[in-house]
Amino acid sequence: MKKLIVIEGLDGSGKATQAKLLASTLTQRGTRVREVSFPDYDSPSSALVKMYLGGEFGDRPGDVNAYAASTFYAVDRYASFKKDWHRDYAEGVVIADRYTTSNAVHQCGKLEEAHWDAFLDWLFDLEYGKMGIPTPDLVVYLRVDPAVSQELMMARYQGHAEKKDIHEKDLAYLRRCQRAAEYCAQKLGWRIVDCCEDGLMRIVESIQADVYGIAEAVLSSSKEV
Repeated sequence: MKKLIVIEGLDGSGKATQAKLLASTLTQRGTRVREVSFPDYDSPSSALVKMYLGGEFGDRPGDVNAYAASTFYAVDRYASFKKDWHRDYAEGVVIADRYTTSNAVHQCGKLEEAHWDAFLDWLFDLEYGKMGIPTPDLVVYLRVDPAVSQELMMARYQGHAEKKDIHEKDLAYLRRCQRAAEYCAQKLGWRIVDCCEDGLMRIVESIQADVYGIAEAVLSSSKEV
């Protein structure tokens, strides 16, 4: 089986948790699974990403334009695929916490909506076409209100807001990214999981049940072909 499943969402949406739970469940059920996460902060390929998020090119997301910032992340993904997980992808299921889809969401958040389609065409041609990294078979978008995600991030940083990167600090930017994510989900056929109920996060296990159900349906259908 050769599948790439991407878990996508705003900062603080629980992507890493849901990706790990999905990988664990699929592994227990006999599926060969590899987990990957982006950016790959342990690799030298993420150097420009770390400089960007750390504010070395400017302290606001828009200080680096969407096209330039996208290349930072794209190169990191290319290096990760070529050096680390291309064989796992050829032989099993790869579950990614973020992917090219994060470029789509976070960089569209810098652009006027009239320019989104042209940017998305450029982005996917760059990463999937010219760079040749795999196209996802499934993207699961964890929908979380930015205000809720901000609360979760504050808990993550134990109240130390100065530890947030330039994306995490900018609530107005995150709201634009949420609009971009909704647009991408509809345009590109992402599967949406609503993670909030009555202004609060649902429990992790409940969200995972939805994520697993979506993934299992895709994997089962491919086995039947």
